[in-house]
Amino acid sequence: MNLTDALYFRLSADPADGGVRLAGAGGGGGGGGDTVTAPDKVTVPEEETEGSLDQPWHVLVFNDPVNLMQYVTFVLQRVFGYSAKKAEQMMLDVHQKGKCIVWTGERERAEHYTQQLQAHQLLSSMQKVG
Repeated sequence: MNLTDALYFRLSADPADGGVRLAGAGGGGGGGGDTVTAPDKVTVPEEETEGSLDQPWHVLVFNDPVNLMQYVTFVLQRVFGYSAKKAEQMMLDVHQKGKCIVWTGERERAEHYTQQLQAHQLLSSMQKVG
């Protein structure tokens, strides 16, 4: 069999033995072929299940040597609508502890907030809760 003949082969079900038969689809391959037995169970890896889509995400802001504390407070107020007192407390956590969770919720909004913070030149990321 040459490469051209191999391109014309297709899989067809063989109900007689529960397998799959390689059958020629025209050309010089003929109708006969090898039979391959199908597996009893096919395992498909799970990517994201319904439960993992509902899992909350943290938005974190990290301390950096570039941005002034007043600027970080301003950005937190602007992006999240926090009061000056709450934004200042978060900024102090960032400054003293190196990072702070500034928001927790669904993944899509966490991505949006992370992008907004990064657009304001703050070091930020998101992380799964747990």
